[in-house]
Amino acid sequence: MESPDTFFQLPLILDPSTKALSSHNASSALETELDALNALHRSFIRDIDNPVGVPAPPMPVNPKRSAQITKLRESGNASFKKGDHDGAVRMYGLGLDMAIQRPVWEPAGLVREELSQLYGNRAQAYMAMGRWAEGAVDAECAVELKKVGNVKGWWRRGKCLSEMGRLEECREWLREGVEFESAGPDKAGVEDLSKLLVDVEARLQKRKV
Repeated sequence: MESPDTFFQLPLILDPSTKALSSHNASSALETELDALNALHRSFIRDIDNPVGVPAPPMPVNPKRSAQITKLRESGNASFKKGDHDGAVRMYGLGLDMAIQRPVWEPAGLVREELSQLYGNRAQAYMAMGRWAEGAVDAECAVELKKVGNVKGWWRRGKCLSEMGRLEECREWLREGVEFESAGPDKAGVEDLSKLLVDVEARLQKRKV
């Protein structure tokens, strides 16, 4: 029986130019671990742009990335207003990619807020094109990132589910949304949720007849 302190030497290879680790005939588990380690190393090289070479404190965040994400979101909004929904989806998608790639040491709350807004906006663009499934997925992502104070996210997914005929699922979703948002400041938004819920319940009653 092997001792819990048994040491196994792994045949690791260090690339002198990229500093990436690899291994000949590595198991799938080892390859997964090496991929994660190399990805972390690349993120440090990409995101640490100070001469000291160590991660910055959590605050303040990199203003350049924040400005770029804001600009992409605003460009998406402008495209949406012009009726260019494909362009809006593309801009929001680029913003999502940039927000997701924020360094891990930056505030998680900021990342969640940015992602929630971008997913919510992209959901609205998908809805404008009648792409209800994609809209439902993005709206759910927006709500999972921010469940309170996000009436639009709750309503958007409810509307998508309703349009797809998934009424039972829609009813449960809207009930949960009303419960989460009823104590919030957006009373008009909660009324919209309630109205959609009443419509869905009426349609379910007709199915039973």
